[in-house]
Amino acid sequence: MASSLETNGDLKPSKSGRGRAVWRLVVILIFTAIGAVPLGALAPSIMQKIFDVIAPLVRRDGTSPESYAGAHSFASIFPLAVLGGIVGAWVGSKVFGWMERTSERWDKMAGGDKVTLFIGIFMGVVVSLPFLVLFQSIGVSLTFLPVLIVGLTVGFVSISIYALQSMDEILPWSKNKGKTRRTGIKILDTNVIIDGRIYDVARAGFLEGQVYVPGFVLDELQYIADDHNALRRQRGRRGLEVLKHLQAEFPLEVRTADKYAPDATEPVDSRLVRLAKALGADIVTNDFNLNRVAALQDVKVLNLNDLALALRPNVLPQESLTLTIIREGNQPGQGIGYLEDGTMVVVENGRTHISETVEVMVTQVIQTERGKLIFGEVPVDHTPHDFQMRKPRKTH
Repeated sequence: MASSLETNGDLKPSKSGRGRAVWRLVVILIFTAIGAVPLGALAPSIMQKIFDVIAPLVRRDGTSPESYAGAHSFASIFPLAVLGGIVGAWVGSKVFGWMERTSERWDKMAGGDKVTLFIGIFMGVVVSLPFLVLFQSIGVSLTFLPVLIVGLTVGFVSISIYALQSMDEILPWSKNKGKTRRTGIKILDTNVIIDGRIYDVARAGFLEGQVYVPGFVLDELQYIADDHNALRRQRGRRGLEVLKHLQAEFPLEVRTADKYAPDATEPVDSRLVRLAKALGADIVTNDFNLNRVAALQDVKVLNLNDLALALRPNVLPQESLTLTIIREGNQPGQGIGYLEDGTMVVVENGRTHISETVEVMVTQVIQTERGKLIFGEVPVDHTPHDFQMRKPRKTH
Protein backbone atom coordinates (compact mmCIF):
# COMPACT_ATOMS: atom_id res chain seq x y z
CA MET A 1 0.00 0.00 0.00
CA ALA A 2 2.72 2.43 0.99
CA SER A 3 4.88 1.85 -2.01
CA SER A 4 1.93 2.23 -4.35
CA LEU A 5 0.77 5.56 -2.92
CA GLU A 6 3.04 7.63 -5.11
CA THR A 7 3.26 5.34 -8.12
CA ASN A 8 -0.53 5.05 -8.40
CA GLY A 9 -0.88 8.84 -8.51
CA ASP A 10 -2.27 9.51 -5.04
CA LEU A 11 0.53 12.03 -4.59
CA LYS A 12 0.53 13.78 -7.95
CA PRO A 13 3.41 15.90 -9.27
CA SER A 14 3.08 19.54 -8.31
CA LYS A 15 2.07 22.23 -10.77
CA SER A 16 5.46 23.92 -10.46
CA GLY A 17 7.16 20.59 -11.20
CA ARG A 18 5.08 20.15 -14.35
CA GLY A 19 5.78 23.75 -15.38
CA ARG A 20 9.51 23.20 -14.94
CA ALA A 21 9.35 20.09 -17.13
CA VAL A 22 7.46 22.01 -19.84
CA TRP A 23 9.99 24.85 -19.87
CA ARG A 24 12.87 22.38 -19.97
CA LEU A 25 11.29 20.66 -22.97
CA VAL A 26 10.74 24.01 -24.73
CA VAL A 27 14.37 25.10 -24.24
CA ILE A 28 15.71 21.73 -25.40
CA LEU A 29 13.48 21.79 -28.51
CA ILE A 30 14.64 25.33 -29.38
CA PHE A 31 18.29 24.36 -29.13
CA THR A 32 17.59 21.14 -31.01
CA ALA A 33 16.21 23.20 -33.87
CA ILE A 34 19.13 25.63 -33.62
CA GLY A 35 21.53 22.71 -33.97
CA ALA A 36 19.65 20.71 -36.59
CA VAL A 37 18.65 23.42 -39.09
CA PRO A 38 22.10 25.02 -39.70
CA LEU A 39 23.90 21.70 -39.82
CA GLY A 40 21.26 20.33 -42.18
CA ALA A 41 21.64 23.42 -44.40
CA LEU A 42 25.42 23.06 -44.44
CA ALA A 43 25.24 19.31 -45.03
CA PRO A 44 25.78 19.51 -48.86
CA SER A 45 28.90 21.67 -48.43
CA ILE A 46 30.25 19.43 -45.68
CA MET A 47 29.66 16.27 -47.72
CA GLN A 48 31.29 17.89 -50.77
CA LYS A 49 34.41 18.75 -48.78
CA ILE A 50 34.57 15.24 -47.36
CA PHE A 51 34.16 13.88 -50.89
CA ASP A 52 36.96 16.11 -52.19
CA VAL A 53 39.32 14.75 -49.55
CA ILE A 54 38.40 11.06 -49.72
CA ALA A 55 37.77 10.58 -53.47
CA PRO A 56 41.40 11.08 -54.64
CA LEU A 57 42.60 8.66 -51.98
CA VAL A 58 40.38 5.79 -53.06
CA ARG A 59 40.70 6.25 -56.82
CA ARG A 60 43.80 4.67 -58.41
CA ASP A 61 44.25 7.37 -61.01
CA GLY A 62 44.02 10.12 -58.35
CA THR A 63 41.19 11.88 -60.16
CA SER A 64 37.70 12.57 -58.88
CA PRO A 65 34.49 14.08 -60.27
CA GLU A 66 34.14 17.83 -59.86
CA SER A 67 31.15 17.49 -57.53
CA TYR A 68 29.50 14.90 -55.33
CA ALA A 69 26.21 13.94 -56.89
CA GLY A 70 24.66 12.81 -53.60
CA ALA A 71 25.53 15.94 -51.62
CA HIS A 72 21.93 17.16 -51.72
CA SER A 73 20.32 13.79 -51.13
CA PHE A 74 18.21 12.93 -48.09
CA ALA A 75 20.79 10.34 -46.98
CA SER A 76 23.43 13.09 -46.75
CA ILE A 77 21.35 15.83 -45.13
CA PHE A 78 19.26 13.87 -42.61
CA PRO A 79 22.11 12.24 -40.58
CA LEU A 80 23.91 15.56 -40.16
CA ALA A 81 20.67 17.29 -39.19
CA VAL A 82 20.04 14.59 -36.58
CA LEU A 83 23.60 14.98 -35.30
CA GLY A 84 23.09 18.73 -35.03
CA GLY A 85 19.81 18.15 -33.20
CA ILE A 86 21.46 15.81 -30.67
CA VAL A 87 24.27 18.27 -30.00
CA GLY A 88 21.75 21.11 -29.75
CA ALA A 89 19.59 19.14 -27.28
CA TRP A 90 22.63 18.47 -25.09
CA VAL A 91 23.62 22.14 -25.16
CA GLY A 92 19.98 23.09 -24.43
CA SER A 93 19.84 20.89 -21.33
CA LYS A 94 23.06 22.47 -20.07
CA VAL A 95 21.79 25.96 -20.78
CA PHE A 96 18.49 25.23 -19.01
CA GLY A 97 20.37 23.94 -15.96
CA TRP A 98 22.47 27.11 -15.91
CA MET A 99 19.38 29.29 -16.29
CA GLU A 100 17.62 27.40 -13.49
CA ARG A 101 20.57 27.75 -11.11
CA THR A 102 20.89 31.44 -11.96
CA SER A 103 17.16 31.98 -11.36
CA GLU A 104 17.31 30.18 -8.01
CA ARG A 105 20.28 32.26 -6.89
CA TRP A 106 18.52 35.44 -8.01
CA ASP A 107 15.33 34.48 -6.14
CA LYS A 108 17.29 33.81 -2.93
CA MET A 109 19.24 37.07 -3.17
CA ALA A 110 18.22 39.89 -0.88
CA GLY A 111 16.75 42.97 -2.53
CA GLY A 112 19.82 45.05 -1.69
CA ASP A 113 22.14 42.53 -3.34
CA LYS A 114 20.03 42.66 -6.52
CA VAL A 115 20.31 46.45 -6.61
CA THR A 116 24.07 46.22 -6.05
CA LEU A 117 24.46 43.76 -8.92
CA PHE A 118 22.35 45.83 -11.31
CA ILE A 119 24.12 49.12 -10.52
CA GLY A 120 27.52 47.41 -10.74
CA ILE A 121 26.79 46.10 -14.24
CA PHE A 122 25.46 49.49 -15.35
CA MET A 123 28.52 51.35 -13.99
CA GLY A 124 30.92 48.87 -15.57
CA VAL A 125 29.35 49.29 -19.02
CA VAL A 126 29.31 53.09 -18.72
CA VAL A 127 32.96 53.32 -17.58
CA SER A 128 34.13 51.01 -20.38
CA LEU A 129 32.46 53.03 -23.16
CA PRO A 130 35.12 55.82 -23.44
CA PHE A 131 37.89 53.23 -23.74
CA LEU A 132 35.99 51.35 -26.43
CA VAL A 133 35.53 54.55 -28.44
CA LEU A 134 39.24 55.33 -27.96
CA PHE A 135 40.40 51.95 -29.27
CA GLN A 136 38.03 52.21 -32.22
CA SER A 137 39.33 55.67 -33.18
CA ILE A 138 42.93 54.48 -32.94
CA GLY A 139 42.10 51.89 -35.58
CA VAL A 140 42.54 48.66 -33.67
CA SER A 141 42.26 45.61 -35.90
CA LEU A 142 38.77 44.14 -36.21
CA THR A 143 40.25 40.83 -35.14
CA PHE A 144 41.16 42.10 -31.68
CA LEU A 145 38.38 44.67 -31.20
CA PRO A 146 35.71 42.18 -30.02
CA VAL A 147 38.19 40.70 -27.55
CA LEU A 148 38.97 44.17 -26.18
CA ILE A 149 35.27 45.04 -25.93
CA VAL A 150 34.42 41.89 -23.97
CA GLY A 151 37.54 42.08 -21.79
CA LEU A 152 37.09 45.75 -20.84
CA THR A 153 33.36 45.42 -20.19
CA VAL A 154 33.72 42.33 -18.01
CA GLY A 155 36.70 43.81 -16.19
CA PHE A 156 35.00 47.13 -15.32
CA VAL A 157 31.75 45.36 -14.38
CA SER A 158 33.64 43.07 -11.99
CA ILE A 159 35.51 46.00 -10.43
CA SER A 160 32.27 47.98 -10.00
CA ILE A 161 30.43 45.10 -8.33
CA TYR A 162 33.38 44.39 -6.02
CA ALA A 163 33.62 48.05 -5.05
CA LEU A 164 29.90 48.26 -4.25
CA GLN A 165 29.98 45.03 -2.23
CA SER A 166 32.93 46.32 -0.20
CA MET A 167 30.78 49.34 0.75
CA ASP A 168 27.76 47.20 1.57
CA GLU A 169 27.42 48.49 5.13
CA ILE A 170 26.98 52.12 4.08
CA LEU A 171 24.82 51.62 1.00
CA PRO A 172 21.25 52.81 1.71
CA TRP A 173 19.58 49.85 -0.06
CA SER A 174 21.62 47.31 1.93
CA LYS A 175 20.89 48.62 5.43
CA ASN A 176 18.81 46.50 7.81
CA LYS A 177 18.54 43.59 5.41
CA GLY A 178 17.64 40.32 7.10
CA LYS A 179 19.86 37.27 7.38
CA THR A 180 17.49 35.09 5.37
CA ARG A 181 14.56 35.98 3.19
CA ARG A 182 11.45 34.32 4.59
CA THR A 183 9.31 32.64 1.95
CA GLY A 184 6.41 31.42 4.08
CA ILE A 185 6.91 27.80 2.98
CA LYS A 186 6.01 25.22 5.64
CA ILE A 187 8.05 21.99 5.63
CA LEU A 188 6.40 18.99 7.31
CA ASP A 189 8.49 16.40 9.12
CA THR A 190 7.66 12.72 9.55
CA ASN A 191 6.42 12.93 13.15
CA VAL A 192 3.93 15.70 12.57
CA ILE A 193 2.46 13.88 9.56
CA ILE A 194 2.01 10.64 11.51
CA ASP A 195 0.52 12.62 14.42
CA GLY A 196 -2.33 13.70 12.12
CA ARG A 197 -3.30 16.91 13.91
CA ILE A 198 -1.66 18.97 11.15
CA TYR A 199 -4.64 18.22 8.89
CA ASP A 200 -7.07 19.68 11.44
CA VAL A 201 -4.83 22.71 11.94
CA ALA A 202 -4.70 23.32 8.18
CA ARG A 203 -8.47 22.95 7.84
CA ALA A 204 -8.94 25.50 10.61
CA GLY A 205 -6.90 28.00 8.58
CA PHE A 206 -3.89 28.22 10.90
CA LEU A 207 -1.37 26.89 8.33
CA GLU A 208 -0.78 29.58 5.72
CA GLY A 209 1.52 29.49 2.71
CA GLN A 210 2.91 26.69 0.59
CA VAL A 211 3.12 23.28 2.31
CA TYR A 212 6.12 21.19 1.29
CA VAL A 213 6.87 17.52 1.94
CA PRO A 214 10.49 16.49 1.17
CA GLY A 215 11.01 13.29 -0.75
CA PHE A 216 13.11 11.77 2.03
CA VAL A 217 10.24 12.34 4.49
CA LEU A 218 7.84 10.58 2.12
CA ASP A 219 10.36 7.73 1.73
CA GLU A 220 10.60 7.40 5.50
CA LEU A 221 6.81 7.25 5.76
CA GLN A 222 6.67 4.52 3.14
CA TYR A 223 9.40 2.59 4.93
CA ILE A 224 7.44 2.78 8.20
CA ALA A 225 4.21 1.78 6.42
CA ASP A 226 5.97 -1.38 5.13
CA ASP A 227 7.45 -2.28 8.52
CA HIS A 228 6.88 -5.82 9.88
CA ASN A 229 5.74 -4.34 13.21
CA ALA A 230 1.97 -3.91 13.09
CA LEU A 231 1.93 -0.72 15.20
CA ARG A 232 4.61 1.02 13.13
CA ARG A 233 2.92 -0.13 9.93
CA GLN A 234 -0.37 1.37 11.10
CA ARG A 235 1.31 4.67 12.01
CA GLY A 236 3.01 4.88 8.63
CA ARG A 237 -0.19 4.21 6.72
CA ARG A 238 -2.02 6.80 8.80
CA GLY A 239 0.65 9.33 7.85
CA LEU A 240 0.22 8.54 4.15
CA GLU A 241 -3.54 8.98 4.48
CA VAL A 242 -3.01 12.36 6.14
CA LEU A 243 -0.81 13.44 3.21
CA LYS A 244 -3.45 12.26 0.75
CA HIS A 245 -6.12 14.39 2.47
CA LEU A 246 -3.79 17.39 2.65
CA GLN A 247 -3.01 17.21 -1.05
CA ALA A 248 -6.70 16.95 -1.90
CA GLU A 249 -7.57 20.20 -0.09
CA PHE A 250 -4.40 22.33 0.01
CA PRO A 251 -1.48 23.28 -2.29
CA LEU A 252 1.04 20.56 -1.43
CA GLU A 253 4.50 20.32 -3.01
CA VAL A 254 6.38 16.98 -2.96
CA ARG A 255 10.10 16.43 -3.76
CA THR A 256 10.50 19.53 -5.96
CA ALA A 257 13.19 21.24 -3.80
CA ASP A 258 15.09 18.20 -2.49
CA LYS A 259 18.19 19.24 -4.44
CA TYR A 260 19.00 21.67 -1.63
CA ALA A 261 19.59 18.69 0.70
CA PRO A 262 20.95 16.02 -1.65
CA ASP A 263 23.08 13.95 0.75
CA ALA A 264 21.11 10.74 1.36
CA THR A 265 23.56 9.64 4.08
CA GLU A 266 22.74 12.68 6.22
CA PRO A 267 20.17 12.23 9.04
CA VAL A 268 16.63 13.28 8.18
CA ASP A 269 16.56 16.04 10.83
CA SER A 270 19.78 17.58 9.47
CA ARG A 271 18.45 17.49 5.93
CA LEU A 272 15.23 19.18 7.07
CA VAL A 273 17.17 22.02 8.68
CA ARG A 274 19.46 22.38 5.66
CA LEU A 275 16.45 22.47 3.33
CA ALA A 276 14.61 25.02 5.48
CA LYS A 277 17.65 27.33 5.53
CA ALA A 278 18.05 27.11 1.76
CA LEU A 279 14.37 27.85 1.08
CA GLY A 280 13.83 30.38 3.88
CA ALA A 281 11.07 28.06 5.11
CA ASP A 282 9.59 27.11 8.50
CA ILE A 283 9.61 23.57 9.87
CA VAL A 284 6.34 22.18 11.25
CA THR A 285 7.00 19.43 13.79
CA ASN A 286 6.19 18.02 17.20
CA ASP A 287 9.72 16.64 17.73
CA PHE A 288 11.39 18.34 20.69
CA ASN A 289 14.94 17.50 19.55
CA LEU A 290 14.37 18.80 16.02
CA ASN A 291 12.89 21.93 17.54
CA ARG A 292 16.07 22.58 19.54
CA VAL A 293 18.46 21.80 16.64
CA ALA A 294 16.57 24.06 14.22
CA ALA A 295 16.38 26.91 16.73
CA LEU A 296 20.17 26.79 17.19
CA GLN A 297 20.56 27.34 13.43
CA ASP A 298 18.09 30.26 13.23
CA VAL A 299 15.38 28.22 11.53
CA LYS A 300 11.84 29.00 12.65
CA VAL A 301 9.92 26.01 14.00
CA LEU A 302 6.16 25.67 14.41
CA ASN A 303 5.66 23.02 17.10
CA LEU A 304 2.17 21.56 17.31
CA ASN A 305 2.72 20.58 20.94
CA ASP A 306 3.40 24.23 21.77
CA LEU A 307 0.24 25.19 19.93
CA ALA A 308 -1.77 22.62 21.88
CA LEU A 309 -0.36 23.92 25.17
CA ALA A 310 -1.18 27.49 24.21
CA LEU A 311 -4.79 26.53 23.46
CA ARG A 312 -5.42 24.85 26.80
CA PRO A 313 -8.00 26.74 28.87
CA ASN A 314 -6.77 28.87 31.73
CA VAL A 315 -7.57 27.61 35.22
CA LEU A 316 -7.23 30.07 38.10
CA PRO A 317 -6.85 29.46 41.85
CA GLN A 318 -10.12 29.39 43.79
CA GLU A 319 -11.95 28.28 40.66
CA SER A 320 -13.94 25.07 40.93
CA LEU A 321 -14.03 22.36 38.32
CA THR A 322 -15.55 18.91 38.02
CA LEU A 323 -13.51 15.83 37.25
CA THR A 324 -13.25 12.12 37.97
CA ILE A 325 -10.58 10.86 40.39
CA ILE A 326 -9.08 7.83 38.63
CA ARG A 327 -6.18 6.81 40.87
CA GLU A 328 -4.31 7.68 44.05
CA GLY A 329 -1.39 10.10 44.15
CA ASN A 330 2.15 9.84 45.44
CA GLN A 331 1.41 11.54 48.74
CA PRO A 332 -0.97 10.22 51.40
CA GLY A 333 -4.57 11.17 50.75
CA GLN A 334 -3.94 12.46 47.24
CA GLY A 335 -5.95 11.51 44.18
CA ILE A 336 -5.21 12.07 40.49
CA GLY A 337 -7.62 13.19 37.79
CA TYR A 338 -7.33 14.62 34.28
CA LEU A 339 -9.06 17.38 32.37
CA GLU A 340 -10.40 16.71 28.89
CA ASP A 341 -7.24 18.11 27.30
CA GLY A 342 -5.05 15.72 29.33
CA THR A 343 -3.89 18.18 32.00
CA MET A 344 -3.17 16.33 35.25
CA VAL A 345 -4.88 17.50 38.44
CA VAL A 346 -3.45 16.50 41.83
CA VAL A 347 -6.31 16.49 44.34
CA GLU A 348 -5.77 16.68 48.09
CA ASN A 349 -8.24 14.56 50.07
CA GLY A 350 -9.06 12.81 46.80
CA ARG A 351 -7.97 9.27 47.64
CA THR A 352 -11.32 8.42 49.23
CA HIS A 353 -13.15 9.56 46.09
CA ILE A 354 -11.37 7.33 43.53
CA SER A 355 -13.72 6.43 40.65
CA GLU A 356 -16.06 9.24 41.73
CA THR A 357 -16.85 12.48 39.91
CA VAL A 358 -16.40 15.32 42.38
CA GLU A 359 -16.08 19.08 42.47
CA VAL A 360 -12.52 20.26 43.13
CA MET A 361 -11.38 23.70 44.26
CA VAL A 362 -8.16 24.80 42.47
CA THR A 363 -5.44 25.86 44.91
CA GLN A 364 -2.38 26.22 42.69
CA VAL A 365 -1.40 26.15 38.98
CA ILE A 366 2.20 25.40 38.02
CA GLN A 367 3.51 25.90 34.45
CA THR A 368 6.15 23.34 33.38
CA GLU A 369 8.00 22.72 30.10
CA ARG A 370 5.50 20.01 29.22
CA GLY A 371 2.39 21.92 30.23
CA LYS A 372 0.38 22.87 33.28
CA LEU A 373 0.13 20.98 36.55
CA ILE A 374 -2.94 21.80 38.62
CA PHE A 375 -3.32 21.26 42.37
CA GLY A 376 -6.70 21.25 44.02
CA GLU A 377 -8.59 19.86 46.94
CA VAL A 378 -11.93 18.33 47.75
CA PRO A 379 -13.65 20.28 50.51
CA VAL A 380 -13.52 18.35 53.81
CA ASP A 381 -17.28 18.72 54.29
CA HIS A 382 -17.91 17.44 50.76
CA THR A 383 -20.83 15.11 50.31
CA PRO A 384 -22.19 13.91 46.97
CA HIS A 385 -25.35 16.01 47.39
CA ASP A 386 -24.13 19.31 48.83
CA PHE A 387 -23.46 20.97 45.46
CA GLN A 388 -24.66 20.95 41.90
CA MET A 389 -22.26 19.27 39.49
CA ARG A 390 -20.84 21.54 36.75
CA LYS A 391 -20.05 20.32 33.29
CA PRO A 392 -16.34 20.06 32.54
CA ARG A 393 -15.03 22.97 30.52
CA LYS A 394 -14.63 22.23 26.87
CA THR A 395 -11.21 22.56 25.32
CA HIS A 396 -12.39 23.25 21.84
